[in-house]
Amino acid sequence: MRPFRIEVSQSDLDDLHRRIDGTRWPDELPGVGWDRGVPLEYLRELTDYWRSGFDWRAAEARLNGFPQFVTEIDGVNVHFLHVRSAVPGALPLILTHGWPGTVAEFLEVIGPLTDPVAHGGDAGDAFHVVIPSIPGYAFSGPTGQVGWDTGRVAGAWKELMRRLGYERYAVQGGDWGMPISLRLGLADPEHVVGVHLNMCVTFPPPDPSAMEGLDEADLARLEFTGWFMQDGTGWQRIQSTRPQTLSYALTDSPVGQLAWIAEKYKEWTDSAKVPEDAVSRDHILTAVSIYWLTATAGSSAQLYYESSHMDADFVRTWAGPWPLAMPVAVASFPKDAVRPVRRFAEQILPTLTRWTEFDRGGHFPALEQPKLLVDDIRTFGRTLPR
Repeated sequence: MRPFRIEVSQSDLDDLHRRIDGTRWPDELPGVGWDRGVPLEYLRELTDYWRSGFDWRAAEARLNGFPQFVTEIDGVNVHFLHVRSAVPGALPLILTHGWPGTVAEFLEVIGPLTDPVAHGGDAGDAFHVVIPSIPGYAFSGPTGQVGWDTGRVAGAWKELMRRLGYERYAVQGGDWGMPISLRLGLADPEHVVGVHLNMCVTFPPPDPSAMEGLDEADLARLEFTGWFMQDGTGWQRIQSTRPQTLSYALTDSPVGQLAWIAEKYKEWTDSAKVPEDAVSRDHILTAVSIYWLTATAGSSAQLYYESSHMDADFVRTWAGPWPLAMPVAVASFPKDAVRPVRRFAEQILPTLTRWTEFDRGGHFPALEQPKLLVDDIRTFGRTLPR
């Protein structure tokens, strides 16, 4: 394991600014707002801030304020943050981001998780925190290999935690962190003591009688899911089928990369008019800058392709109960892109022991509602062996 620091060259930042200055803007139909994608006026203003107001060096310094490392696992350099608690007996916890996430989205929760007393909590709730970048993403860089699906990532996380010397640990994730965390529980049942998810995908069983007795809230969740599958999954279909073609545009145009990601901070969060209603623009630009400066738009999209061409065994596993040996907790945030039904979740997660429905927050709770997320992880952690 090698210590790691983020050190973006000034020439890379100068190139980014040059490309922004040379942007060729499209036209826009009048009065369509966000219905057909990111509005032109909004994106131009956000781009101007990225060019002249956003301070990458400050974001870089904040990330470098946490211990970071790189280690080679299965032929890939895996980047991760590793922050140990000073509390004896703290429970190790590995947190996994998704797309278009990065390790930066967890910075607000590292302190409360590792040092709960300093953040109004109890020392017994302390965790040692491990936050890796998914292979192909950001500082874990392009993999240069095919086959990196969620199961292979879970295998890498198992090896990472073994190398760190953790005999017992919990796992947490949303977005891609959801299937990766579940598959890690399957891959390492001797050491994983609990799985906490802030996203849970549920499907209605084929038997229509399963719908009987659902309340209005669950029916609304199902209605939203139907709309989302029809209108909100364009990014997924492209990244799952033609990630290489998409990569040329996103790797060459910073404004294209910005629009591709900023749209998701609008659609998947508890925002009203603009993404910044839920997540600060400095964070949005930190995430976009990380994808841009590491040129991993294409390699990160490969996870969609790999995981949509999974083997039949995993497809059957997802459709039926997960044979997990450890307890599972689900924290459901109302404005997430995925809105699960508890009854259906219980059928695929037989060891589900905790279910929390919040009244605010969306797809990025570590950014939108860090206290709610930390409190839920702490509460679940109290039930786990240490």
